[in-house]
Amino acid sequence: MLDLKSKKPLIIAGPCSAETSEQTLQTAEALAATGKVDIFRAGVWKPRTKPGGFEGAGIPALPWLVEVKKRTGMPVAIEVANAKHVESALAFGIDMFWIGARTTSNPFSVQEIAEAMRGSDTPVLVKNPMNADIELWNGAVERLAKCNIKNLGLIHRGFSGYGSSKYRNTPMWHLALEIKKRLPELPIFCDPSHICGNRENLLEVSQRAADLNFNGVMVESHITPDDAWSDAKQQVTPTDLVGLLNSIIWRAEGSDSVAYQNSLDELRGVIDRLDDEILRLLSMRMEVAEGIGFIKRENNVMILQPSRWNQIVDRVLARSQELGLSEEFLKILMEAIHIESINKQNHIMQK
Repeated sequence: MLDLKSKKPLIIAGPCSAETSEQTLQTAEALAATGKVDIFRAGVWKPRTKPGGFEGAGIPALPWLVEVKKRTGMPVAIEVANAKHVESALAFGIDMFWIGARTTSNPFSVQEIAEAMRGSDTPVLVKNPMNADIELWNGAVERLAKCNIKNLGLIHRGFSGYGSSKYRNTPMWHLALEIKKRLPELPIFCDPSHICGNRENLLEVSQRAADLNFNGVMVESHITPDDAWSDAKQQVTPTDLVGLLNSIIWRAEGSDSVAYQNSLDELRGVIDRLDDEILRLLSMRMEVAEGIGFIKRENNVMILQPSRWNQIVDRVLARSQELGLSEEFLKILMEAIHIESINKQNHIMQK
C-alpha cells in the first residue's frame, strides 16, 4: 500500500494528460531518470470547463500507465470523477487517485466515488472545490472516510475568482491553513501548476507551500510542454522540473537550539501583547460603530453607506506600501471589520 506520509517532501509529477502511449512513456522515463519524482501522475479523463477541448484518452490510456509502472517502478496516479472511472482504474491496478476540483464541488459525485471505493486501501487525494467553500472540501473527505477509505490526503490547487490576477486560481492560503487545522492527520500537497496557470510563478507558490509545512507538491511536467494537448502554459519539461525542485527550500519544523527557543519565546510574547492591543482597539472601533448605528436609527437612515465605505477602503489601501502590508490582506481585513460593524448596527436597528 502506498504511504502518503512515507517521505517529505513527496513529489508527484507528470503530464496534465496522457495523450499517447509514446508521450506518456517518454515523459515518465525522463521523470524517473531525474531521481526526484516519487509518484507519476497523468490525466486519463479530463473534465473541461467548455466542450470541444481534449477530454482525455479514457480507458485506452490505462495500459500505458501500467507500462509506466513496469518500466520505471514509479507508482501511478490518475483523476477519477465517477464510479466507472474508479472500477476501471482499480481493475488496472492504478496506485493512487485524486478527486478534481469540479468533482469535489458535487457531493453526489463524491458519494458515488466513495461507494465505488468502499473499504479500498488505494490512497485518495481530494482537491479543494472550485469555489472558496471549505465545508465542501471537508465534506468530501468525510464522505470518503464514512465508506471506510482511510488512506486520504488533500490537494490545494487554488480557487476560482473574478477579475485579473497573476494566478489562474487564487491561492487563498488561509483556507488551506484552515483545512490543515481541521484535518491535521491528513497530508496536504500543493498543486502550483493549477494555482499559477503558467510556469513563471511555480517556484514562488511552491516555496510558500513548503514554508507552510505542506507534505509535498504535485507539478505538471510534459516531455514537450508547448505541444501539450491541454494546459500547455503551466507544464514544464522534466529538466526544468529538476531546476524547480532544487530551488525549493524545505526547512525543518523546529530546532532544539536553546538560543532559538529563547528568541522565539520573546518575540511570540511581543506578538501576544500586540494581539491584545489590536483586539482592544477593534472593540473600541465597534463601540463607535454602534454609536453610529444609534444615530442612523434615530434619523431613519439605512445601515449601508457605500460611498463612505469606499472612502475608508481607498484611504487604507493608499497606505499599504507605507505600512508594508499587501492590498490583498488589507482588503480581507477591512471587509471582516465592515461585516462586523454592519452586524452591530443591524442589531441596534432591530431593537
